[in-house]
Amino acid sequence: MTHALIIQASSLIQSGDIVRAEELLTALVETDGDHALVEVLDDMPSKDLLAVIREYDSSKQSILSLLITPDQFSRAVVLDRLYGERSHEHLRGMVNAVIFREDADANEFIDAIAELEFGYEALADYLSDRAEEVVGTSNALETEDISRSEISDHDWKEVTWLLRHDHPDVYANVLALLTTMLENEASAEAELAFIDEDEEKAEAEAKDAAAKEAKAKSDEDDDSAI
Repeated sequence: MTHALIIQASSLIQSGDIVRAEELLTALVETDGDHALVEVLDDMPSKDLLAVIREYDSSKQSILSLLITPDQFSRAVVLDRLYGERSHEHLRGMVNAVIFREDADANEFIDAIAELEFGYEALADYLSDRAEEVVGTSNALETEDISRSEISDHDWKEVTWLLRHDHPDVYANVLALLTTMLENEASAEAELAFIDEDEEKAEAEAKDAAAKEAKAKSDEDDDSAI
C-alpha cells in the first residue's frame, strides 16, 4: 500500500500536479493516522517531497509541513538550490512554515540541515535576500543585546538570532558564505559598470568619428562648388 502510494504520488509530481499529489498524501492521515503519513514521507524520494512542500508557506499550510520531521525536511531542503531560484522565495516560505510551526523546535531543524552536505549553503540561500543586514559591519540586528522574544518574527531575523546564539559554528560558516555572495555581487556590478563605461566611450568615439567624417565631406562639397 505504502509503496503504491509513493509511486502514485511521484507520478503526479512528475506530471506537475502538485495539488493532487498533496491531497493523495494527506488523505492517508484520515484513514491511517499521522504516523502512517510520517512513515510514507520517510520513504519518499527527497526531491518529490521537496516539490510538494516548497509550494506551501505559513499563509498556505499543508499537513505535510506540519508533520515532516527534521531529518526528512533537511534532506529535502538541501536540494532546493537545484531549482535555481534567484530570490529563494519558495525556500524561505517553506522553511518558515516548517521550523516555526507550533509544535516544532526550530533548533532541531537547523541542526539537521547543518549536518548535511550543502546544509550551510541552504541556510545561506535562505538569508541571501537579507545578506547585507546579516553581514553588515555593525550588524543591524544587534543580536547580542536582544532576546529571542524581542526579535521573534518567525522569519529571517529569528533564524539569524538562533544561528548566532545557539549555533555559533554554523553561523560563522553561513556568514562567510553570505560575505562571499555580497563580494561576488559587488564584483559583478563593478565589472558591468566597467563594460557600460567602455560601451559609452566607444559609442561617443563612433559619434565623434561620424561627425568628423560628415564635416570633412561637407568641406569637400564646398570646395567642389567653388
